[in-house]
Amino acid sequence: MRFSTRTTYGLRAMIYLASRYNNKNISIAEIAREENISSGYLEKLFKELKKNDLVKSVKGVRGGYSLSKEADKLSLYDIVMILEGSLSLFECISEDGKLLCEGKNPCAVPRVLLRVQNAINKTLKSMTLKDLL
Repeated sequence: MRFSTRTTYGLRAMIYLASRYNNKNISIAEIAREENISSGYLEKLFKELKKNDLVKSVKGVRGGYSLSKEADKLSLYDIVMILEGSLSLFECISEDGKLLCEGKNPCAVPRVLLRVQNAINKTLKSMTLKDLL
């Protein structure tokens, strides 16, 4: 099981913003340079993050991006959900815990997988961006 580069890069960029929360707006170019991430890729990620009110942007010479709220108010669960689009980690279980097996006698595996998925969700919900600083 893996999260995609969307999550890895998105979290790295959000951590970068969080570490400079009280300063100024940060340009995509600066984040890309400092985090060694393609600026084009970051633009796509920030478009989603902005659309979902996790970051805000200002245009102009002193423009750039900043967090929409303090780092201790941004849960990792919310960030990952926006970047991944879903936290259903296993094909046989829906996000709300329903079994998606087609067989008449579902195997015991989903019970274990559901516990793993719930533990990951609980951990992400309990942590904020500030915890990564």
